[in-house]
Amino acid sequence: METEKNNTPLVTVAVGGAAGDGIKEGGLHLSEIVQHIGCYVYMTPEYPSLIRGGHNYARLTYGDHPVHADHSMLDVIIATNAESVLLHRDGLKNDAVIFIDSPYAEHLKEISQNIVSLPMSEAAKEAGAPHAAGPSVGVGAYCYFAGLSREESEGIFGKVFGDILGGITMNVALALRGYDAAKASGLTPRLVFPIQNTDTQTGVLLEGNKAVALGFLSAGLEFFVGYPMTPASSILHFLAKESAKGKIKVIHPEDEITVINMALGIAYAGKRVAVSTATGGLALMQETFSLAGVSETPIALAISSRQGPATGAATRTSQGDLRFVISSGHGEFPRVVIAPGDPEEAFMAGQIALNFAWKFQTPAIVLLDKQLSESYQTSTVPSGNTEVTPHKKASGGEYLRYQYADDGVSPLAFPGTSNTKVKATSYEHDEFGIASDESDTVRAMQDKRWKKMEGIRSDARHFDTVKVYGDSSAKTAVLFWGSTKGPVLEAAAMIDTPLRLVQVLWMEPFPEEEVAKALDGADQIIDVEVNHNAQLAGLLREKTGIMCDEKILKYDARPFDPATLAKELQDKLKIS
Repeated sequence: METEKNNTPLVTVAVGGAAGDGIKEGGLHLSEIVQHIGCYVYMTPEYPSLIRGGHNYARLTYGDHPVHADHSMLDVIIATNAESVLLHRDGLKNDAVIFIDSPYAEHLKEISQNIVSLPMSEAAKEAGAPHAAGPSVGVGAYCYFAGLSREESEGIFGKVFGDILGGITMNVALALRGYDAAKASGLTPRLVFPIQNTDTQTGVLLEGNKAVALGFLSAGLEFFVGYPMTPASSILHFLAKESAKGKIKVIHPEDEITVINMALGIAYAGKRVAVSTATGGLALMQETFSLAGVSETPIALAISSRQGPATGAATRTSQGDLRFVISSGHGEFPRVVIAPGDPEEAFMAGQIALNFAWKFQTPAIVLLDKQLSESYQTSTVPSGNTEVTPHKKASGGEYLRYQYADDGVSPLAFPGTSNTKVKATSYEHDEFGIASDESDTVRAMQDKRWKKMEGIRSDARHFDTVKVYGDSSAKTAVLFWGSTKGPVLEAAAMIDTPLRLVQVLWMEPFPEEEVAKALDGADQIIDVEVNHNAQLAGLLREKTGIMCDEKILKYDARPFDPATLAKELQDKLKIS
């Protein structure tokens, strides 16, 4: 697949303010609007670990071709306070426009001549709206700035706002007031893209967490158990809404240890179940994760990484837990770990994880990170349900729960099955499930479980375990994984030198042959990761013997900015 080298400029807008100001919603509404005018968008919300206060912002980049990451340099900022403008001051382009709540406008005149005072808080108060509705005024003002007519804007507002924050009429009225205020300011509209059809949408605006949840549902999810932990919490929130529709059962117990123990009990009873948490929550689940391995209980997990160690930077991103996740649980047993790079891949990963867990009776993990979990991107995902992969059912005769099999997969029965003694155990055991530490039995059971990996590897080849973008014959290869995919694709589009962009999606089992083939013939390999220890590069060397020549690592709890990454890549390129 070729990366896009398009001369059409991208536009980047930030909505900023304090927690409680409706910043994320403002960014989402603006993102939905630009999709309505036929654009592609990528939006990242950022926030500190605070209930109220602190600086929050939603930054979106959009254009008339697919956008894989947001960019840091701003064309526009919509701010509910002066702090947001000052904090982003160095990221404002020379001709950037500042939309600011009226009380702060005078204070900011020394920064720019392109300041538009908007009655955000005043309008919300007068309308009897929540304070968090204020950014709707800024969204309306932006639509004037972008060249939409008032009639077009009003039509789109009606579709986008719905009944959010007190009713469609109120929000549309606030947005139109912002539109009129921008028009009265004398600011000349900048028609960024010709608007041909305001009903043409380029896809759906989807974040990684919702995408993986939809993937679970498409694979026949029946139960979900979760405890909210940033940045995985919205998986629980979304599926709880789905449970209200009667589609699945959702349980919110008191902690992460209870989550995975309940989930194993649900799977033991025969129901397809998934859990979600952050990597800190997975740390609490380790003993039970290992129990799932030895008892061969199918369970799917969506795990999202944040900056550690310990509580760390709880609301910021990191790829620092790759090694931890692929090595989860004490002892050796097979598992699946897939690390998608965008919402479409997250959907597929959720689907695959739940199906593989049940087909091979082993844990399967979808590894996300904060950036992917909570960022929104114009996406397309398959509709409808996939064919559910069946488990190997117990047949007549005496039931051997852990019966030796050529493929390592034993028959599976559930409590209540007629004339069948259903067992599960945390001890090493024989075919009946009776505890045994005899050397021959221990070795035979280990061999049986690990035979599953042959089937997992074989089935994995039906999916993309590795992807190659850019010029597949280029002598310089850029290696990456997870949400770093977006900045890499955007950065490569800024570089004239041919680049081979190699994304690894499957981390366990690691696709040695596919990765080696993707990197074959490269004279230079540059590893790009959001962690300190270049964990994928180390895994590559361990599994294939291939070493990366250069590394670009970021471990400040923030994702790569495409323009900065492009410069760093350019600096690493060999001079021919």
